[in-house]
Order: sequence, then C-alpha cells, then structure tokens
Amino acid sequence: MRRSSSSGPASAVRAFRGGTGALAALLLALLCPQARADRQRDPALGPVVQRAIVQAQCFADRFDADVWYTMMEPRLARFIHDPARRLKILKQVYCVTHQPGESRLPPGLVMAVMEVESGFNRWAVSSSGAVGLMQVMPYWPVRLGMKRYELVHVLPNIRMGCAILRFYLQHAHDDVRLALEEYNGSVGRPQYPDRVLTDWETWAGADDLGFGSSSAGSARLARPGAR
Repeated sequence: MRRSSSSGPASAVRAFRGGTGALAALLLALLCPQARADRQRDPALGPVVQRAIVQAQCFADRFDADVWYTMMEPRLARFIHDPARRLKILKQVYCVTHQPGESRLPPGLVMAVMEVESGFNRWAVSSSGAVGLMQVMPYWPVRLGMKRYELVHVLPNIRMGCAILRFYLQHAHDDVRLALEEYNGSVGRPQYPDRVLTDWETWAGADDLGFGSSSAGSARLARPGAR
C-alpha cells in the first residue's frame, strides 16, 4: 500500500480497464513477495470489512464534530483546495473512527495513513494495485458485491481502509507500529510506520487524546479509560 505515481482519473480508469501493461504489472506485483502491498487477503478480514460497509451511518456528536472540523479543515486545505471535498473526507473519518460497537480509532492516525498512502489523492493507484485514499486492494469490492470503481470514492474507501486498520490494531494488541507494518505489508521495516507516526503528530487532535503517544518511539494505543 505504497503511494502511487498515478495521480489522476485517467490513470485510475486505465488501471481498472485492465490494459495489457497494467495487467502485467499487477500480476508481477502479486507474484513477487517484495511487491506485496499488504496482508489484506487475511480470511478473517472478510466479515470485518463487510460489517464496516453495512454500518455506514454517521453517528457523530454535533459539538465534537464541529471541533473536529474546525481543527482539521485548515490542515487538510494544504492538500485539497475544494472545501466540499475536504468536509466530505473529514466527516467520513470522524464518523467511522467514532462508530458505536467498534473499537475506536484515533482519527488523526487515519489522516496520517491517508497522507502517506495517497497524499489525499482518491485516484491514486499503487504498483501493486491498491487504490484510493487509503490504498485498498481491488479484490475487496469484488468480494463484497461492489464495483471496483467504488474504491476511488471517498466513503467506501475510508470505510474499508479503517476496517482493515482496526483489524490489524486488534491483531497487534494496539501496537500501532506493528499494525501499520501489517497494513502496509512491510513487517520488520521501520520506514513506513516512522513516516505515519511522524505525520500523526501533525494530525493529532483532541479525539486522539487517551489513545497513547503518537511518537515514533512510543506507539502503543491506550485502551479507553486506561492509563
């Protein structure tokens, strides 16, 4: 799930239409272990991602949401000029990370993952075929009865990406560094988690308090209420 050099609608359409070159690149990425983008094929992830798609309603508290928008909107403006697009991303991140019935995610961490994975470019396609803001692998829509092109849409991409990140945090017992390595398919290599954890410092807001330190040297989430 590395950031792609493909950065526009035309690039994404070419990848999805499956030209010979794109197909060859995708097959090579799937066959070469060093090119694997992530461990998103874990069988246990299926029901997790399915539930995230079904539970798509926004449960945001109005006051907390207003604080979130006020803090994050100017920061996101550095990457996205359109205010409507900024608010769409921020609303979805807030809602998914605060979803009742699920373990909470630090929303600032999700923003940091998006910055590193795609630079907030929803059209990004990696060399291994990962797509969109959170670089989700293209077999997920097929498994979920969705269309591949939905991965370039803000809402389903964030829902799937957050479900996968949440899964790996639980699997890693809230060790953020290890969860990020698994998300990116770079276990044992510190470069990716270092970048995300550094960016987390930029995106961390009030909603990240209580989740533990976001520094590169201390990256374990505190469970709610734990100290």
